[in-house]
Amino acid sequence: MNPLVSIITPTFNSAATLRDTLDSVRRQDYPALEHIIVDGGSNDGTLALTSEFNGRLQVLSEPDQGLYDAINKGLRLAKGEIVGVLNSDDFYSHNAVISRIVALMDRHNADSAYGDLCYVAAADTRRIVRYWRSGEYRPGKFLYGWMPPHPTFFVRKNVYEQLGGFDPALNIAADYELMLRFLYRHGLKTAYLPEVLVHMRTGGVSNASWRHRLRANLEDRDAWRRNGLQPYFFTTWLKPLRKIPQFFLPPPTL
Repeated sequence: MNPLVSIITPTFNSAATLRDTLDSVRRQDYPALEHIIVDGGSNDGTLALTSEFNGRLQVLSEPDQGLYDAINKGLRLAKGEIVGVLNSDDFYSHNAVISRIVALMDRHNADSAYGDLCYVAAADTRRIVRYWRSGEYRPGKFLYGWMPPHPTFFVRKNVYEQLGGFDPALNIAADYELMLRFLYRHGLKTAYLPEVLVHMRTGGVSNASWRHRLRANLEDRDAWRRNGLQPYFFTTWLKPLRKIPQFFLPPPTL
């Protein structure tokens, strides 16, 4: 029997990009899927767009305390055995993402799984800007600035129940802190699917300026402190530097 998979999408005034997200989930060939939209009170037509998918979405719309608070609300609503998070300007790269992830987790008896990601131009999502090839996880890779792309990260629901959700006190690095906590601190068993699972539009907050990058670095350091872990002195500086080769990797065929 196929385990239920929950996909959580936080939204706020996302009408310009959300259709691609919704369509990419709707087209998945996996039969046991729920899609939860957690909206922060949009006034731009986001909710009207979700109504076109009536019966296929679970929608909660109310004020929230930001992105990670919204995802935590989605976690509380999720009924699936496996949970993924897909932001409202991201979309799955093909129709078998969920089925391949579930098969991978079953084959390896893993509690989590992840893959690769392509950043694409916001105005032309067929154009690849950056190719994030994750590679296999090994204990200690976080010390050298490694992390998997969060939109490709799927986790069993009982792990969230045991280890907690996202820390809303971190405005930028809560996804990093969660994966650091799950994979490095607690040694959660994970599996890697070496293919592009998600396309993400360019324009992330943490990379918007040097000021934002510095803020992200401070939050990265805080993520280690919150877990009682000691990074190397260069760990959080290597993390953004690891992005540079991603601009030069040969892009996969879309």
